[in-house]
Amino acid sequence: MEKSSVDKNPFRSFLMAGFECADLVNVSGERIDFMTVTGHLDQLNLDYALLEDFHISTVREGLRWSQVELRPYHYDFSVPELMIKAAAEKGIQQIWDICHFGYPDDLNPFHPHFEKRLVSVCVAFAKFCLERTDFSQPLIITPINEVSFLSWLCAEVGETSPYCKKQGWEAKYALMKAYIAAAKALKALDSRILILATEPLVNIVPPLNATDEQISEAALHHEFQYQAADMLCGRICPELGGSPDLLDILGLNFYYNNQWITGFEEFLPWANLEPDDRWRPLSELLTEAYSRYGKPMILSETSHSGVDRPNWFNFVWKELNLIVDEIPFWGVCLYPIIDRPDWNDLSYWHGSGLWDNMATSGKPDRILYQPLATALRKNILQKDVSYEIEDRVYK
Repeated sequence: MEKSSVDKNPFRSFLMAGFECADLVNVSGERIDFMTVTGHLDQLNLDYALLEDFHISTVREGLRWSQVELRPYHYDFSVPELMIKAAAEKGIQQIWDICHFGYPDDLNPFHPHFEKRLVSVCVAFAKFCLERTDFSQPLIITPINEVSFLSWLCAEVGETSPYCKKQGWEAKYALMKAYIAAAKALKALDSRILILATEPLVNIVPPLNATDEQISEAALHHEFQYQAADMLCGRICPELGGSPDLLDILGLNFYYNNQWITGFEEFLPWANLEPDDRWRPLSELLTEAYSRYGKPMILSETSHSGVDRPNWFNFVWKELNLIVDEIPFWGVCLYPIIDRPDWNDLSYWHGSGLWDNMATSGKPDRILYQPLATALRKNILQKDVSYEIEDRVYK
């Protein structure tokens, strides 16, 4: 277990909000810009104001790399500038994803200039932020969101650019090569910059009555979830230049379908209507990750769709209470905070936010989902957990 390089909680609130910011090209070759689709860019001030009732003052946002670099090495940060100003007016802390599944039209992870271009946009945007914001708090950046998932999506199953098949490891290697170079450049730029690595947290199990071979295969596939963070820390592929000091905070994304039988044959039911000994508690999975890296952690994405939204949050919150006093666990992010559609079918909205998003007025609406709001107020807003920010203690 590595020693943490961050010993003070940098987040303004324990409960965080994630605004869907993917800007990928979908399976049909269409560029999907979720921050436009959900109306977030048009309703920044409203979206930030809505968070106040839930004491949320830390949010995950996206740069939308494909939208700010329309020509190589030429950046238009006018939209992020508006976002930074809106956040400052409302006292909101922004965590920035640089690449959230999307990259410029002329790039993909196998492009020979992908690394150089990622480093350049990361540094340019960090400078832009630092010049315009009084950062008494650190600037927290995620160079690439969910490398494990993106490498699978773009190069294992071929559902986004460059639409390759069976080259997931090669894509993961290329993405982490660029990620490590970007993290190093950001660290060299300013000591206030912290790297938040966000990766899926999963549990992969063998089928019932499994053979020894199936048990070994499931264990191997379970281990694969750590490859990206292992590369970042230099535990594997040392030629990429990874080191423990490049990982400041470990963000883990956990949804109701993050535990499955190897080969995606079947998902384990989280409600355990039929108890399955292969299901592992979230608290146990988080403890496993902490034992591996020894870094402060947040649950950087979690949510459910439909009527199970409050039940899922109650379930997650109960699990977090089991570990929050045992390890440096600094927050949980509802992602998405505003409902969004499926990126391969924009007519299908998931119903997974704290606010539903129905375009009955000709523009996206913000309709509070009361059952989830009640669960949040019951749990988070009355929690016993306290955490320090500067000289203040928040309850």
